[in-house]
Amino acid sequence: MNITQTFYDNLAEQYDKLFLDWEAATREQAAILDKIFSDHGFGRSARILDCACGIGTQAIGLASLGYDVTGSDISDAELEQAKERAAEGGVSIRLEHADFRSLSDTFSEQFDIVIAMDNALPHMLTREDLNAAVSSITDRIRAGGIFVASIRDYDSLSEDKPPYSPPYIHRTDEGQRVSFQTWTWTGDIYHLVQYIIDDGGGLSVSKFECDYRATLREELADLLRANGCSKAEWKFPEETGFYQPIVIAGK
Repeated sequence: MNITQTFYDNLAEQYDKLFLDWEAATREQAAILDKIFSDHGFGRSARILDCACGIGTQAIGLASLGYDVTGSDISDAELEQAKERAAEGGVSIRLEHADFRSLSDTFSEQFDIVIAMDNALPHMLTREDLNAAVSSITDRIRAGGIFVASIRDYDSLSEDKPPYSPPYIHRTDEGQRVSFQTWTWTGDIYHLVQYIIDDGGGLSVSKFECDYRATLREELADLLRANGCSKAEWKFPEETGFYQPIVIAGK
């Protein structure tokens, strides 16, 4: 089991603590993606693969809007969370264990839209792995379909290489919850430590570790074009309302 899989397996039961209101976030993010899909000519009959679905933050929200959604992830613990949360939300989602570097091993079909949100692609720590992921993903998009992904704004972060991210402080019914990350850089790779501190009903501190590569926008766009996408455009938070830059690539 690699560090990424371990990170998400361990974080699965607390992932929703990274949000003030996870259920509200699923609705808000679904609305943002729904507009992007509509702007690119797709209605809610589109078939979607969320190839880094985690606990279902995007997949569940999109399924609640009527989309035909399939979700996949390398973390079985997060897939189990997604299954439970989809059932609680009354939506139907097909969920499969899959590495997005080899999606054709799990999915023989192609999709209208493939998404990989929340900085999933920068888990690829080499250009070769990133290319393998992009090749695998674009292979599962039908002609005329699109790929939508979000990553951190590494074009800015790579200049200063900050040692931490600003904390999120969430007021809860029992007290407050603070989440923040420390980043230790080695070249373009950084080791992330995620802390979640919760003082509701007694103090608890959780710690989760993972590695990322600062993936620049032009590198990702170049790989998308090299793997069959005719264009790759970037949308920024001030345009979309989403908290990270989003790339939209047409096949």
